[in-house]
Amino acid sequence: MRGAGVAADRGRQFRAHKRHAVSSAMLVAAALAGAVLVAPTAAQAGQSAPVWQDTSRPAADRAAALVKAMTRDEKLRYVHGLFPPMTKPAPADMIPSAGYIPGVPRLGIPTLRESDASLGVANQVEQRKGDVATALPSSLATAATFDPDLAYRGGAMIGAEARAKTFNVLLAGGVNLTRDAWGGRDFEYLGEDPLLAGVMVGAHIRGVQSNHIVSTIKHYALNAQETDRMLADSRIDRAALEDSDLRAFHIGIDAGEPGSVMCGYNLVNGDWDCENKYLLTTVLRDQWDYPGWVMSDWGGVHSTDKAALAGLDQESGQELDKQIYFGKPLAEAIAAGRVPEARLDQMVTRILTGVIASGLYDHPTPATAQPIDYDAHAAVAQQVAEQGIVLLKNADGVLPLAKTARKIVLIGGHADVGVLSGGGSSQVRSVGGVPVEIPLKSGPAASFARITWHDSSPLDAIRALAPGAEVTYVSGDDPVAAAAAARNADVAIVFATQWRTEAEDIQTLALPDNQDRLIDAVAGANPHSVVVLETGGPALMPWLDRVPAVVEAWYPGQRGGQALARLLFGEVDFAGRLPMTFPASEAQLPRPHPVTPAGGAGPDSASNAGAGDTSALRPFPVDYHEGANVGYRWYAGQGEKPLFPFGYGLTYTRFNYSDAHFTGGAQPSATVTVRNDGDRAGVALPQLYAAAGDAPARLVGWQRVKLASHTSKSVTVTLDPRAIAAWRDGKWVLPGGAYRLTLGTDAVTSIASETVTLPQHVTEKARR
Repeated sequence: MRGAGVAADRGRQFRAHKRHAVSSAMLVAAALAGAVLVAPTAAQAGQSAPVWQDTSRPAADRAAALVKAMTRDEKLRYVHGLFPPMTKPAPADMIPSAGYIPGVPRLGIPTLRESDASLGVANQVEQRKGDVATALPSSLATAATFDPDLAYRGGAMIGAEARAKTFNVLLAGGVNLTRDAWGGRDFEYLGEDPLLAGVMVGAHIRGVQSNHIVSTIKHYALNAQETDRMLADSRIDRAALEDSDLRAFHIGIDAGEPGSVMCGYNLVNGDWDCENKYLLTTVLRDQWDYPGWVMSDWGGVHSTDKAALAGLDQESGQELDKQIYFGKPLAEAIAAGRVPEARLDQMVTRILTGVIASGLYDHPTPATAQPIDYDAHAAVAQQVAEQGIVLLKNADGVLPLAKTARKIVLIGGHADVGVLSGGGSSQVRSVGGVPVEIPLKSGPAASFARITWHDSSPLDAIRALAPGAEVTYVSGDDPVAAAAAARNADVAIVFATQWRTEAEDIQTLALPDNQDRLIDAVAGANPHSVVVLETGGPALMPWLDRVPAVVEAWYPGQRGGQALARLLFGEVDFAGRLPMTFPASEAQLPRPHPVTPAGGAGPDSASNAGAGDTSALRPFPVDYHEGANVGYRWYAGQGEKPLFPFGYGLTYTRFNYSDAHFTGGAQPSATVTVRNDGDRAGVALPQLYAAAGDAPARLVGWQRVKLASHTSKSVTVTLDPRAIAAWRDGKWVLPGGAYRLTLGTDAVTSIASETVTLPQHVTEKARR
C-alpha cells in the first residue's frame, strides 16, 4: 500500500487546479463562446514536452491541452462506457467488470477499467472465475470506528488490490445518509450524520487514490431507498438538502478530492439525478467549484440534450440504458446545435482532469496483474472489524467470555462456517472462498446478487481461543433443539442475521425466519446468553430485556469470525460506536412504512435493477419531511427515546469525565479530562454537539482517546465549522450568535453543556 506522501502529491494536483481556477475557467469560457484555443507549442512553453506532460501545470490545464489534441471521434468515445457483461464482441483488453472506456494510446490517455469497490474489488457473480479480493466489513462498521485513519487504510488497501488487478477507476465512496432504517444499501454507506459520513468517506477516497487511481463519490444525491429506486422522486426543501445530504457530499469532496462524482438513479424534486441541473451545475460546479467529472450510475441516463446541458459528463454502462445517449445521439445534437461543441470539450476536459489529478495519467496501471499481499490486507479488514463492532448491552459482566468456560454453544447464522455479507454491486468474492451461497430465485437483485457468507468461521476462531472448552454448533432451525443445547452449556451465543442488498429495501426491521422466537427460547434456557447481530442496519429487539449481552457485528468482512472471537473473549476491547440510531419501534421513524408507488411499479419492476425502459412508468414522490433533521436529530425533535442512540457503544472498561469547560469565539471547542477507571486499556469517544435556537443539536466534532488502565488525559474537541456553515447568497456563512455546546458520550447522554457566543464568519466563493 502507498502512503500519505503519494496522497499529498495528488492533493497538490487538485489544489493547483483551484489556484489556477482563472486560467482553467478562461479556457472553458472561451470554448463555450466558440473561440479557437491553441495549446502552447513546445517552444512557446520553453520545454520539449507537450503541455499535457508538464507535471508542474494544474491538472485542468493539462487536460484542456489534451482535449485540443484529440479528434471529435476520440472525444465522443470517452464520454460513454461499455458494460462488459453485455458487450458483444468484447475488446481484446476488456476485463469482465463494471465498465470499460477505451483510451487514446497516441496521447497516453488511459483506457478506463472500472470496478465496483465499496468494500473491496468486487466480483459479484464471479464474472472473473477464481478471482478473489480482500473484503472489508460493511461501511457501517468503518463509520462505527469514528477513525478516519482506519477509513484511509481500508481505502488504500482496496486501491492497491484494484491497481494490482489492473483496474483504475473504483466505484467507491458511498455517502448517502441513512434516512430510512430499512434501506437495502444502508450497509454500504456511513450512517446518518453528515459530518461523520463526510469525514470518513473523504479519508476512504484519499486512501483509494493514494494508489494513483480514481475513486468516485456516490450516489449524488438523496439516493436513500432501493425499492423502485429508478422511480423514487426524492422531495425535499433545497435549504434542508444542502444542510444534510449535500453537506456530507461537500465534506467528502473537500476531504477526499475524488476524481469523479457518480449521480444516482432517483429523481430529486422532479428531475433525475443525472440530468438535474441544480445538483450537477448550480451546486457541484458553481458553488463547490468541483473540477472532476460526473459519471452516471449504470442505467441512470434518460436523455441526451437535457443530461448533457445539465452537467452529466459521462454515460456509464451504456447497454443498461434505453439507448446509448452519449454516442450517436450526442454527435447529432452537437451537429444540430442543440448541444454546443464546447460542451463536449468541457465533458472530456473534466474527465481528464480527474484522471490526471488522481495520478493515473502519469502513473498508468500495469498491463498485467501483479502480486497481492493478501495476508497484510486481511489484517486491515480484521482491524476495521475489531474497532467497528459495537457492544450494545453487557449486563452482569457476561462478556468477556471466561476462558475457563467448559461448554460453549454457538447457535444459528451459519456460524460454523462463516459470517454474512451484504448483497449487490459491493459484493466481494473474498479470499478463502464462499462456504454458503444462496442464489435469489426472483426479484430485481437476482441477476447480480447472492446471499453469501465469507469463509471466516466464528466456531473455529472461538475454538482456537478456548482450546480447553467443548465448543459446539447447532443450526437454530429448531428453537426447541437450540434451547436444549443452550441449557447444557455454560454460555450460549446466538448469531442472528438480517440480509440486505442493493435494489431491494427490507420491508420490516424485525429479524427474519423466526429468529426472535429462537432468541427467546435460548434466553429462557440459559441466563448466560449472548446475541451477535449480523445486520445491515438496525433490527428490532423484542427480547432485549431477557438477554444479558448484545453485540452489533454488522457484516464483519472476511476476518469477521476472528474479530468477533477476540472481542468476545476480551483479547481486544470494544471501541465501536453506533453511526446510526436504532429505533425502539418502526412507529418512531419519519416514515413508519417503506414508501412504494400506490398501485404503480412493484418490487420486481425492471427499474429496481437500475436498468430497463422506465418511460412507461411514472415516478412517485418520497417526501423527506424531516428535512435536515436526519437520524438522531429527528428523534430529538420528536421527543422520542430510541432503543440505542447515535454515538452509543459500551466498552469493557469504565471512563469518567470531569473538569469540562467550553470556549466560544473564533475557535470554539470543549475540553474535558477523561479518566480510565477500569482495569484494562480502552477507547473513549467524547463527542461535541451544537445547537442554535430551537433546532436539534448536531455533531460538530469528536475525539478518539485510547487510555491505559487508571490513567487520565485532558482532551480538547474542536468544533468543525463544516458541520454548521451554510451556503447563502453565494457565500459560505457560519451563523453567529448563541450556541448550546454539549459534550456527550452519545447523542442523548450529556457530560456537560454551556452556551457560548460565536462570531459570524463569511467566506466568499473563490472568484473564477
